[in-house]
Amino acid sequence: MTKAVTLTKQGPIGIVEMADRESKNTFSDPIKYGLLETFEEIGKDHDIRVVVIHGYDPYFSCGGTQDELIGIFEGRLTFTNLNFYDILLRCEVPVVAAMNGHAVGGGLVLGSYADVIVMGEESVYCTNFMKYGFTPGMGATFIIPHKFGAALGSEMLMTAENYYGRALKERGAPFHIVKKAQVMDTAMRQARTLADKPRLSLKILKDQLTQGIKAVLPQYIDQELAMHEQSFTLPEVRARIDKLFGR
Repeated sequence: MTKAVTLTKQGPIGIVEMADRESKNTFSDPIKYGLLETFEEIGKDHDIRVVVIHGYDPYFSCGGTQDELIGIFEGRLTFTNLNFYDILLRCEVPVVAAMNGHAVGGGLVLGSYADVIVMGEESVYCTNFMKYGFTPGMGATFIIPHKFGAALGSEMLMTAENYYGRALKERGAPFHIVKKAQVMDTAMRQARTLADKPRLSLKILKDQLTQGIKAVLPQYIDQELAMHEQSFTLPEVRARIDKLFGR
């Protein structure tokens, strides 16, 4: 069976591919457990100085599965049940997110925890939580405004609209936003620049640069879980999940 998450190396660069074609890179068990296992392996490999994570054409990551959303609605799950959503933040070495395809909902949040972000002009990026009528999770209420800018990030969370990379570029999103065909080359160029530095220096600098995020993120997670206790109880939410998922 083909693994949904694979790790290859180019010198000191670890390259993580997410490719669960059956689930379209939603948060299937193969993706979730694959990410946990892969980043545990990365943590033990002291030759890796930087990580590049990417999806497959046309998807980077598409967030929760329909069954997971129904599980949260029914009170059987929370987004914290499997602690993987901030795995790029917790990785000791820098992570470059090569969003070479669509990044939807929790998939965009997952990628936004990377240290360097590369997007494609022709790909779609959105935080679609409110399309289903429930409030965002996975730390989205912090990390999206933090990374995209307060005004644009809040708009994305509130409207749940789709944004092409070229539109985000025009709105001033502070990332590398290039032609889709150039995303991986751009990401690898950034990775090689990072990998030229000593691993220890990269680790301690990442720890310094992300300590503010790590300090405040838990309170946002608690607040989002409390909001879910209210918003996920709405009957309209279940109807929207049944009607709109995957559209």
